Amino acid sequence: MEQFNNLIEFRQATYEHGFTKAGDAQFELVDSMLLGRSIRSFPELSLLPTFRRQWHSSYAAIERGGQDQQWLERHFIQQIPMQGPKLFSLDGTAWPHPAARVLADRQYVFSPTAAVDGGSIVVGHPYSVLAWVSQPGSSWGLPVSIRRALSQQTDVEVGIEQVKQLCHRRCEAMLEELHLVIADAKYGNHRFLGPLKDEPCGALVRMRRDRVLYGAPDTYSGRGRPRVHGDRFAFKEPETWGEPDAMAELEHPRWGKVRLRRWDDKHARQDADTSFSVVLVEAHMEREKPSAPFWLGYQPPPHQKAADQPLESLWHWYEYRWPVEPSIRFRKQYLNWTLPRFQTTECCDRWTMLVSLAQWQLFLGRDLVKDNPLPWQPPQDDLTPERVLQGFGGLFREIGTPAAPPQTRGKSPGWPKGRPRARPERHRVVKKGKKKPKPT
Repeated sequence: MEQFNNLIEFRQATYEHGFTKAGDAQFELVDSMLLGRSIRSFPELSLLPTFRRQWHSSYAAIERGGQDQQWLERHFIQQIPMQGPKLFSLDGTAWPHPAARVLADRQYVFSPTAAVDGGSIVVGHPYSVLAWVSQPGSSWGLPVSIRRALSQQTDVEVGIEQVKQLCHRRCEAMLEELHLVIADAKYGNHRFLGPLKDEPCGALVRMRRDRVLYGAPDTYSGRGRPRVHGDRFAFKEPETWGEPDAMAELEHPRWGKVRLRRWDDKHARQDADTSFSVVLVEAHMEREKPSAPFWLGYQPPPHQKAADQPLESLWHWYEYRWPVEPSIRFRKQYLNWTLPRFQTTECCDRWTMLVSLAQWQLFLGRDLVKDNPLPWQPPQDDLTPERVLQGFGGLFREIGTPAAPPQTRGKSPGWPKGRPRARPERHRVVKKGKKKPKPT
C-alpha cells in the first residue's frame, strides 16, 4: 500500500505543479505512452483509451503546452531515498533528425551503433543524461536531468551544469552521505573535474590510457621560480609510477581476480590546481592473457579524502555507470522517445520531459505489477523496465487519473482568410570545431 500511495501521490503532484499549460492533454500523453508501446507514429497515442481527446490535441499539447522544468527535476530528486551513498551516472546520447531541415540547431553527433567500426555520425540533437542508479547490473537508470546541448556548448559543459544543479538541490544531504557522479572517458579530464572540485559531491571517471599526469611539486627551496608540477606520471610508462598509496586484490564473479592500485595527488599539466587520485584496474589476473588494464580518476568531495574510501568500494561503485546505457536504449525503443518528428526544439524538450515522467512512474510501480511474461519469455523475480511496462496497463483501473475530461469546444474556425501561408524557415546543420586564429 505504501508503494501504491507513492505512485498516486507522484502522479497527483505532477499534475498539479508540473504543468503550467495544457496539463490534461500532456498527462494523458504520458499514460498513453505507458500503455501503447507498439506505435508507429506520434498521433497514434491519441487512439489509445487513456487519451480521451482528439488526435490534434496531442500535437497541441506538445506545441503549446507549458512545463515547470525546475519543479519537475526537484520532484525527481525527492523520490531518491536519503539513506546510504547515492550514485549518479552521466552520459550523452543523440536524437537523430537527419531530414528535419526546419528544425533549428541540428548538429553532427556521434552515435554508437552495432556496425563493424563501432560508431557513426548522425545529424540531430545531442542530449546529456544525468541519472540516478539504484543498483548495479540493472536497467533502472532514473533520469534526474536531461538537457539538450546547444551548438555553443559541449557535452562536458552541459554535464557540469547538471551536476552543479544537483549539488545545489541536495547540498545538505551530500554533507551527510556520499554522492558520487560516475562518467565515462569523455569526462575524464580537468575540464570536467576542475569546475566540480569545490562542489559537495565526488566524481569517479574513466581516463584514457595514454594520459600523462604530474604529481605535487616538492617544497620550495627559496631560490628561483617555484615549481608548478612534480614528477611525471605516464600511464604507458610503469617506471614513472612509483609506489602506490594503496593497493588491494579481490575476487569478482564477472571480472575474476582483480588488482587495484591507487596514486594520490595527481593533476593535469593544463590545471595544476585540480588534484585527484588515479586508480589502475587490472582484471582477470588468473588468465594467461589478462584483459587490458584501464584507469579511473577519483575526486572525493571537499570534506573527504581519497583514503577515506577503500579501493574495493571505488571498484564496486564504478559498476553503477553502465545502467544509464540500457535506460537510454529503453527510452528510445519502448517509450518512443525519438519517434516523433517535431518542427521546433521546444517541442523536443517538452516530449523529453514527458518520457522522463513515464520512466519514473514505471520505477515507482515496479512492485505493484505482476509478472505476465509472454509464452517465449522466462519469468522474472526482479522485473526489468520492459517487463514492468508490459504489465503496467492493469494499474490504470486502480490508480485512476487526475486529468479532467475533455470539453466540447465546437468546430475549429480554420485558417483565417487573408492570412498568407509562409514556408517554414530552413536551418543548416551546425558543425562544431575549433576556431581558427585570426591572422596578425
